[in-house]
Amino acid sequence: MTQNTDHDSLVFARQTWRTLEPYHGAVYFSPEAASQYAELGVDARTGYFASRSAALGTAPAGLVIATFNNFNPRLVRRAIPAAWEVATPQQFTAARLAGIDATLRRILGEDISSPALARAAELARTAAEVTVSHLHGRPLFAAHAALPWPDAPHLVLWHAQTLLREFRGDGHVAALLTAGLSGLEALVTHAATGEISAAALRDSRAWTEEQWEQAVRDLRERGWLDEGPQPALTEDGTRRRAEIEHNTDRLAALPYVTLGPAACAELRSLVRPFSLAVAKELMPWAVDRLSEESTGVRGTTGFSSR
Repeated sequence: MTQNTDHDSLVFARQTWRTLEPYHGAVYFSPEAASQYAELGVDARTGYFASRSAALGTAPAGLVIATFNNFNPRLVRRAIPAAWEVATPQQFTAARLAGIDATLRRILGEDISSPALARAAELARTAAEVTVSHLHGRPLFAAHAALPWPDAPHLVLWHAQTLLREFRGDGHVAALLTAGLSGLEALVTHAATGEISAAALRDSRAWTEEQWEQAVRDLRERGWLDEGPQPALTEDGTRRRAEIEHNTDRLAALPYVTLGPAACAELRSLVRPFSLAVAKELMPWAVDRLSEESTGVRGTTGFSSR
């Protein structure tokens, strides 16, 4: 594989992941999923941690902290392992699937039964199944890969993207660790790009202002951030962040390269209307990320992949 071909492969791999990601991500903002978790007796935040980690079994808090990577450990420990005293991992997995099923049926309507969605599910499953023999070093992905495939095409598509997302996410954590960034520091570098506010990232992961500011000071000392009142990446920080994104793309490319550029282009074309529909309903900030030309480094480090 030549350098140019490799670059092209990473571009269409990232494009395909980006286009499909809102279709999966809807489950994290789904009122139907929140209702399912409430029926089990937990709030939406606890339901998030429990339903996503349920594939690991009755995972201890430390395992969830390790695999989810960028949440304040105190937040995780408030949810796990208490969630397993309320319901089993199997119940949380079923609640998650029921929630996204209801959400997609509500938002997509008759498109649920369309030939386009069925074809997209077929292509996405083909890509996802490439990954299941590459489990080493990818614990959260491996756990989800062991779950049974659903039958309905709209859920096959969702489960396929779940696997592709967790496959990418585990590789992303490896890239962050290789670069010497903790989960919190990854969030700080993301905020330093100016693409999303520090408050949004800090509050959604429950870090305190003191913890955030300490991470800023540490990153300044290590040359990642400048000394401005609103921390921005230095030239070296920008370079190192780009290296993380490149390594993340490289580690995630296998299923898309195997599928090939033509099939990836077809998959993007088929799924874009579905992703756009769920993004408009549940994730309006993600709408502008559905452009086929959106291939830059934004939106991964410390945020989207986890």
